Amino acid sequence: MRHRNKNKTLDRKKGPRELMLRNMASSLILYEKIKTTKAKAQALRPLVEKLITSAKAGDLAARRGLIKVLLQKTSVKKAIEVIGVRYQTRPGGYTRTTKLGARQGDGAEMVQIELV
Repeated sequence: MRHRNKNKTLDRKKGPRELMLRNMASSLILYEKIKTTKAKAQALRPLVEKLITSAKAGDLAARRGLIKVLLQKTSVKKAIEVIGVRYQTRPGGYTRTTKLGARQGDGAEMVQIELV
C-alpha cells in the first residue's frame, strides 16, 4: 500500500529513479529546456526548484549541496554563476511546462520543461 506517499515512483526502483532525476536536473540546468514525459517533468520540477533556490545563495555551502545532487561539474558551475544570479530577485516558480502532445510510439503525453 502506498497511503500518503506523495512521490512518484515512475515504475523504477529508488536508485535508478533518483539517478534519472538527477541527470535530468543537470540537463535542464545546462540546456535550460528539455523534452520529456509529463510524469517525469512533474517529478523533476520540485527538485530543480530547490536546486535553484539553493544556488541563489551562491556560497560554499550551496555549492557543496549542489555537488551532492548534480552529476556534472559544469552544471554546478552554471547553476551558481548564471542561473542563481539570474533569479536572484525572483521568489520562486523557476520552471514552465508546455504540452507537446502524445508521443508517436506509445502515446505518452510529452511536455517541454524549461527555465523561465
